[in-house]
Order: sequence, then structure tokens, then C-alpha cells
Amino acid sequence: MKISKNSLFAMILGLVLAFTLAACASEPDEGAQTPDEDGASEEAGEGTGEGGELVIANLSDAVAIDPHGSNDTPSSNVAYNIYESLVKQDENMELQPGLAESWEAIDDTTWEFKLREGVTFHDGSEFNADVVKANIERILDPEVASPRSFLYDMITEVNVIDPYTVQFVTEYPFAPLPAHLAHNGGGMISGELIAADYEAMEAGEEPGSVISAGPIGTGFFKFDSWNPGTEIRLVRNDDYWGEPAKLDSVVFKVVPEDLTRISELETGASHVSEPLSPADVQRIESTDGLHVNRQPSVALTYIGFNAEKEPFDNKLVRQAISMAIDKDSIIENIYDGAGVPAIGPIAPDVFGYDENATGLEYNPERAKELLAEAGYPDGFSTTLWTNDDRERMDIATFTQAALAEIGVHAEIQVVEWGAYLDQTANGDHDMFILGWTTVTGDGDYGMYPLFHSSNFGEPGNRTFLSNPELDDLLEQARQNPDPDERLELYSQIQEILVDEAPMLYIHHQEYLLGVSDKVKNLWQDPTRIIRLQDVVLEQ
Repeated sequence: MKISKNSLFAMILGLVLAFTLAACASEPDEGAQTPDEDGASEEAGEGTGEGGELVIANLSDAVAIDPHGSNDTPSSNVAYNIYESLVKQDENMELQPGLAESWEAIDDTTWEFKLREGVTFHDGSEFNADVVKANIERILDPEVASPRSFLYDMITEVNVIDPYTVQFVTEYPFAPLPAHLAHNGGGMISGELIAADYEAMEAGEEPGSVISAGPIGTGFFKFDSWNPGTEIRLVRNDDYWGEPAKLDSVVFKVVPEDLTRISELETGASHVSEPLSPADVQRIESTDGLHVNRQPSVALTYIGFNAEKEPFDNKLVRQAISMAIDKDSIIENIYDGAGVPAIGPIAPDVFGYDENATGLEYNPERAKELLAEAGYPDGFSTTLWTNDDRERMDIATFTQAALAEIGVHAEIQVVEWGAYLDQTANGDHDMFILGWTTVTGDGDYGMYPLFHSSNFGEPGNRTFLSNPELDDLLEQARQNPDPDERLELYSQIQEILVDEAPMLYIHHQEYLLGVSDKVKNLWQDPTRIIRLQDVVLEQ
């Protein structure tokens, strides 16, 4: 990490010991699958086909290999290669045909999708409209309790018109439905596997247990084995309906320590390190045979305020805290410049972004005046939560120092990841550091879950902001079919969010990967998914 000359940032070093550890943070270790005896090869690159075996060193293991049953990036990165959705996104976040060849709005509340013919699942079963119906209904089944059901909870009917035509009827006009169907949460699972999973549920098994144990999709890779906490191995699907993958196989290897992932790259034990800390970029760039892959993202890093708790129920306090923290220094000194400052919650590549929006500027003196107006001329004491993430802990320390300058004493609490999500969903926090990725590329996903009052807690609104005018505009924006009118609505929404200041929008980060020069044609999309279909590994 570079040390800024900014005196405020320099105070970080003196405050590191001020951490109060509420718990030791770690990633949850879930999922269950006994690996095949063959397993993955011990050395990277021992494949026999055109591309060999690619080894990706990951910070965390997948939670589940069920696209409907998990909502984390490690799970999504694996699932993306096994399952496919009806719609997909290109490198510019533009919608493209996937398992559906075309789609159109029949009326205000009906979308019709024409499906691709001749596609089979890895188990040989056919992909058709009945399978699409089974998948969407499974996501919406309360017994399954999918964490991704909010993506499709506006769907009231799934009607099979013929074997390759399906219609979705929505409760209200919902313009972003094709974008939501591009989300990997809409990955299509074999209909036979869904039936087997329901049978297991009737016998007392957890939803998704059968699916995660032997996932079956239509994708260009097939599941081979899972050794929980160690690695997941996929092999090429030679019967893929489209252009097959070049690699023989890919291993998602769990390597929690940053420096160990770097060492694996340097020795050739792994070919990709995901993620790469900004602090380690120079080491990778100065090592022969390695390079850094950089990808602008549609992700947001933010500090949220609990708007239901004093003093954060006063927007003047929220504005004051936002103006007291120099996010440019955070980006430069903690992220080494890897990202762009965030004016509001959605990134420039997301539909609905307003390039003319203006945020709250860094102004500590004005922050003190706002605190006095709010009735806190001498400041107050509060807590700031984070999980055990390298950069977030540095943000917490920096923020603690910045707030001390305006008389606010923030006690840092580091909370284990699972408890962190549960407790922020319950509203137990004051301030917290978290992120959100607009994976659909549409402003609805970037703002409706985060700020609509119906989404308090786990669905996304962990600031517990409630504003009737904001709710109304968010509802109008998701239901209006006219793109220009939607853009105007999102512009109004962003103006309200600047004034309400439910969170300090820090930055839209740049995703970083450490990559061996032997890896060709790899790219990471703006939602953090690593695209592997065209990757070749030079032997």
C-alpha cells in the first residue's frame, strides 16, 4: 500500500491497534460432494487436449453448485460454466441470445421467448419449454427458499405455448425482465435433476442437496468432482450445442491466503489468482511470465448507515459523515487507484446511470456544520462494522481516523462473514462496509433491492432507508417500458439518493486477476464472472 502525504491518511497507522474484534472473520465452508477417485491432477497443466487443465486459485470455495441456491461470486463463477441462462450478456453488458434465440413483449405484462432447439443437458435429457417452466417455478417455490427468487418474483405465470415457446406473465409491467433472465441465478438445470431433488426434499433432504452433489446443465463444461474446502473440477463438454471449450478441464482451487495465491502463480501450481489484491499488483507486474488482468466493474463499494437508528435517522448526520471521508484517498491509497469514484450507486456501464449527477463533495468543515445543525456539535460515538477483508479493514481504519477529525468516535468491529450478513440484515449495526454488483446491467437491480422499503434486510436494503417518494419512483422505473422515460426516472431517483445519503458511495472497483502468460483468451466480465469458454493454456 502506498502511504499518502495526506495527514489524515497518515493517522491510519497510529490507529490500527484500535480494532475491536467482535469475531474472527472467515468465509463460510459449505456444500457437500465426495470427489471422484481420479480427482484433479496435482500439477497445473497436465491436460491431454488442446487446452490442458487450467487451475484457478480462489479466495473462497463455492457455497453451492445450484444456481438457484446461492448468491455468492465463488459459486457463480463455477455455475456459469455448467449452466446456461435464456439470455446472456456480452463484454459491453448488452443482451444477447443464450438458450433463447429471441424474445419480445406481447403486451404490457407478457413476454414471449423462442427457445433454441437441439440442446441437451449433460445427462442427455432435452432442453425445452417444460424445463424452463420447471426451473422458474422452482426458483419461486417457497419450499426451496431460493435467495435469488427476488429476481423473478414479479412472474405470476409460466405458460408453455409449444415445446420451444414459453411465455412469462408478470404481475405488473416489468421492463428489465430479459436482463434479469441473463442473471446466472436463472441458470437452467436438467428437469430430471430438479425432479430428483424434489424427491430428496420429500425424504427430508435440504433443497438443492442433490443438485449440488451432481450438477447438470447445458454448458460447455461438465461437473467432475468437488472436494469441499479444497477444489472443484470441471471437464469439457464435448457434446456442447455451440462452440466447445478449448480446455480439457478447469480446477477451482481454494487458496484463502493472498500471498499463497501469489506464490502458486510464481511456481506454476496455479494459472490464475482470483482475486488479486491491489497491494500485490506491483509484485505480479515485476515477475516474468505473469501479468495483471484489469476489468472495470459494475460493482459498488460503500459505507452504509442504519437509517432506523439514532443518530443516523437524521439525514444531516448521514450527509455529514459522507462529507467527512475523502473517498479519493481511499481509492488511491487503499485500492492503488484501481477503480473510479462513485457519485451514486450505479456504475457508468449500467443502464440508468446519470452522467450529470453530482454527489456530496469531501468537505470536513461543512461536515462539522451539518453535525451542529443536526444537534451534535460535539460529535457522538458509534460503531463501524466490517468483515475480515483486507481492503475493507483498511477502509474502516481510514474512516475511523477521518471521523475523529469531526468529533465522531467510531469503534471498529470485525465480524465473521456469515454473522456479518445475518446481523446487518437484522439491523443490528450502526455503520457498515459492504458492496453490491449490478449483475443485470440495469438500474433496477442496482437500486430497487438496495433502497426500496419492501427490501429491508437480506434482499439488499441494509440501510433500512424508507422514503415514499423514492419507493414510488423505483416502482415506476421498473414498470415503464419506455427507455427514455426510465432514464429520466432514474435521474430523479439518484438526486433523491444524494440528498438522503443512506450510504457513502465510495467507488466502482476495478477487478484484478493475477494471470500466467501461458493463459490466452481469458476475460473477466464487469460482474466478476471469469469467462473460460475460449481460454487456451499454452503447454
